Amino acid sequence: MSGALLFGEVSWFDAVTGKTPVFHGIWPAVVGTLTLVLFSTIIAMPIGIATAIYLAEFASKRWASLMGTVVDMLAGVPSIVMGLWGFALILFLRKTLLPDANTCLFLASICIALLILPYVIRTTQNALSSIPQETRLIGPGLGLTETQNLLYILLPQASRGILSGMILAMGRAAEDTAVIMLTGAVSRAGLPGGLGDKFEALPFKIYILTSEYRDISELEMGYGCALILLIMTAGLFLVATLVQRKLEVKWNR
Repeated sequence: MSGALLFGEVSWFDAVTGKTPVFHGIWPAVVGTLTLVLFSTIIAMPIGIATAIYLAEFASKRWASLMGTVVDMLAGVPSIVMGLWGFALILFLRKTLLPDANTCLFLASICIALLILPYVIRTTQNALSSIPQETRLIGPGLGLTETQNLLYILLPQASRGILSGMILAMGRAAEDTAVIMLTGAVSRAGLPGGLGDKFEALPFKIYILTSEYRDISELEMGYGCALILLIMTAGLFLVATLVQRKLEVKWNR
């Protein structure tokens, strides 16, 4: 563990600001992983929470059961299959609408979002379904509309479960390798310049270094990547937990 592990022979300032490319350190993989987690969570959270609210509060029992089966099937899809779906999507777009379509950070974020979507839906749905009936009657008793009751009573009460699902989804997004290796991750892409670029990621870096290392230094770098990934995941969990506590205090006032 040292600065050389992250930045190689480049100064940390030049590496962080992007003035000098880093090809002998894992800084681009760290940035790529954080960017992937951020965008996949941004895509999955609104869709997942909205779907869970509909299933828990508005859907009929038959429709909720059918959609629940679909969500469970999506949760059981192996990550390699999701990666193949993303790759097949690119091939389809090349032959139809976008001849220049290619694997990229945006495609990987979409595939990861689909992979973590069931976690968000199920945790939010369970959190809403577990709210006692007497709590549900508080809003109507005060004259609130159904929407107001949802916003001001039910969602704050279910906040712990919703944010727990977000934390679980972020951890799942950070560690997956099979999806990203088929949808845009490469070993020496540098810092991603945009959502349409190739990118590096720590799980893929670990896979490459530990399976194709040429000397002991590359193997040691792979172990360093694994440790950095664990630290980064723990940091994401810590930040999400602090946000969760802050929001709970705010909503429960």
